[in-house]
Formats: sequence, C-alpha cells, structure tokens
Amino acid sequence: MSEKIEEVVIVGSGPAGYTAGLYAARANLEPLLFSGREPGGQLMITTDVENYPGFPDGIMGPELMALFRKQTERFGTRIFDEMVTEVDLSGRPFRVKSDEREVLASTLIVATGADAKWLGVPGEKEFGGFGVSACATCDGFFFRGKKVIVVGGGDTAMEEANYLTRHAEKVIVVHRRDQLRASKIMQDRAFANDKIEFIWNASLQEVLGVTEPMRKVTGVRLSSTVEDKSWEMEIDGVFIAIGHQPNSSLFTKWLDSDDSGYLLTEPHSTKTKIPGVFACGDVMDHVYRQAVTAAGTGCMAAIEAERFLEANPL
Repeated sequence: MSEKIEEVVIVGSGPAGYTAGLYAARANLEPLLFSGREPGGQLMITTDVENYPGFPDGIMGPELMALFRKQTERFGTRIFDEMVTEVDLSGRPFRVKSDEREVLASTLIVATGADAKWLGVPGEKEFGGFGVSACATCDGFFFRGKKVIVVGGGDTAMEEANYLTRHAEKVIVVHRRDQLRASKIMQDRAFANDKIEFIWNASLQEVLGVTEPMRKVTGVRLSSTVEDKSWEMEIDGVFIAIGHQPNSSLFTKWLDSDDSGYLLTEPHSTKTKIPGVFACGDVMDHVYRQAVTAAGTGCMAAIEAERFLEANPL
C-alpha cells in the first residue's frame, strides 16, 4: 500500500462520479476514481437518451458515458476500472480498498448509484431498452399513442403510471394483489385518471417480442395469482416499477441511510455525517434519479470536497 494520501477519491462512475472527477480535476486536486462493477452506471443499459441537455438529436447512453469519461480524464482524473470491496471511514485519512490496491483518501466522494429492481422473467433482459424500461420519465416519450403496462402497486408504480398517461394512449397497471400498496393520495390520482386501467391478482410471466426487422416488445404473458390460468396480451411497452436498490451496502456501516438504504446527506448539500465524506447521485437521491440531476450533485460534491480540503488540510 502506498502511503501517499490522495486529496479526493471517488467511488462510482456514472454521471455523478464522472462529474465529480471533472470538477475536482479542474481544481487541481488530481482525483482518483474507482469505476466499479458497471462503469458508466445505469446509462450503459439505456439506448436513446433524449433529455440530456446539449444533445438535441439525442445520444446513446453508452456513448454519453464515454464522453463523460473522456472529458474527466482530459483534465487529469485517474480512473481504475476496479470494484471497491472495503472502506474504513473511522478516521482521516479514509482507507479505500479494491481487489488490486488500497489507497488513503483525505476526502471521499460516494457516487455508487442505484439499480432498478427487476423481476427476472424471460424477455425482460432481452428487450431492455427496446420496450422494457424502469424509468417512465426517461423513456415515456417513446410511447406516444401506444399501449403500455406498469408492473407494481406502490408509490413508484403509481407515479410511473400517471406520468406515462401524458404520452401513452392507455396505461395498464398489473398488480399481483387485489389492492395497491401506494399511499392514498397516489391511489386516488391513479383511480381518477381515465387513461389508467388495472389488472388485479396478476403477475408478469414473460415479455414477448420480435428481433427482426427491429427489436421490439409486442406483448406479455400474464398469469393469475389466485387461480390456475395464464394469458397473453398485446402491448407496446413494459415498465417495471417495483423500486430501486441503492448501491450503498459498503457504506451503511459508517454512514446514515434511510429505510431503503439511500445515504442521508445534509439538506441542500452532499455532506454526510462524517466530515470529508460526500454522497452524490442516485445512491442518495430517491426522488429524481435522472442523469442530469446526478451530474449536478456530482458537481456539488467536488466543490464541497475542495472547500473542505481548504479548511481541513491533512
């Protein structure tokens, strides 16, 4: 282990992590970034990104992340394509360990993101980004005038369903029980929306589609949760809305988190309860979960780390 103390170590490489690296590098802090098991984050499995500012014709998710990486490297961010396996935040300098190395960090920026929860049914992965999505605000626009289903019964599902009615002709909520788990206000909004229908006591068994001449979803196979029957239904899109899982397990021993595992930060800040440790992006944001907001909090984290280092040099 090198005894050099890195000014800024960033864990994670989505829009938040790369933006933190960009700002820290431009502040001459020579940041070191661990890209993690999925370099680029959730955008690596997103096909068309049409709502990121500066790309009027849209851009592919992996291409956008390649540009993020190139820009942050241009200013001197050192990137290790390694998974962080252990951290020790008991005191400064913090210790960050991967399979390949252990480094000391004067400040730490956590940008490990979150993953959508998936059902694991046949066709779900094959048609991901081609009709199967876990983000209505990301992909709803592509289903103008179409018929889609939303799988789930909580607040996330009701939010997705209501949002999708701005674009889709019909939104069908498929829920495995006979009543929703969502809060009453979210239920009321969904029930009052004449574009939303409900299929109760049903579960998604398979996503159906074609790969030629273009890959797309054509339907789903559903089954009853109360009787022995299944059926197929034509549909244009499938939105899985059973929640997200923040990638925070490495840090919850040291940092406060909510019941779902999202790291807690001070209001209007990326500061955690440990001075010198900052959290940004989807690992702390369960509300917006957008690339542009993740990038914004990555910027905040780098600026706050820079100011912290000025006031608290090691």
